[in-house]
Amino acid sequence: MAFYQNERIALFIDGANLYSAAKAIDVEIDYRKLLEEFRKRGRLLRAYYYTALVENDDYSPIRPLVDWLQYNGYNVITKAAREFTDRDGRRRVKGDMDVEITVDMMNLTSSLDHIVLFSGDGDLRRVVDAVKEKGVRVTVVSTVKSQPPMISDELRRAADTFIDLADLSQLIGRPPRETGNSDYSSDS
Repeated sequence: MAFYQNERIALFIDGANLYSAAKAIDVEIDYRKLLEEFRKRGRLLRAYYYTALVENDDYSPIRPLVDWLQYNGYNVITKAAREFTDRDGRRRVKGDMDVEITVDMMNLTSSLDHIVLFSGDGDLRRVVDAVKEKGVRVTVVSTVKSQPPMISDELRRAADTFIDLADLSQLIGRPPRETGNSDYSSDS
C-alpha cells in the first residue's frame, strides 16, 4: 500500500458502491476522517463523490450527506436516478455513475500520479487499465471480507493495489452508535 508524500492524488468515490460495501462489513464511513487520511498519504488534489438522486422525492435520505460533502471539501457529482418497478412489483431506483467516473478519471489523468477508486464495480476495469496506460497508479478500495465479496475479480486484478475497506475501517470509520441520531458526515 505504497503512497508517496509528493504524489498528486485524487479520490473517486462511487457513493452507492461504497455505501453497500461499508454496510456489508458493518462499517460507518466518517467522510471527514476519510479526507484527512488521504491528505496524509500525499497531495490530495480532489475528492469526487458520485451519486444518483431521486427527483421529485419530498425527502431524499442522501440529500443531507450530499450537502455536507459539498461544504466540506468534496466535489459532488449527481444525476437523476431512474425509477422503475421490478417483476415482483417493487419500486427500484437505478443510477449508474460509471460514465461520470470514467470521464473525470480520464480528464484528470495528466494532473495526477495516483488515483484511489472507491468501488468494486467491474464495469470500471477498462478505465483503470486506460489510466494505468497513461502512467497513473490506481488503488482500488472495496471489500472481499463480505459474503459475497463486494469487488469484482476483474477490477481487483486491474488495480495496482487493492485495499480492503475493512482494513481502513479503524482509520476512516466511526464507532457504532447506540442511538439513531443523525450526523451528516456519516450517512450515505
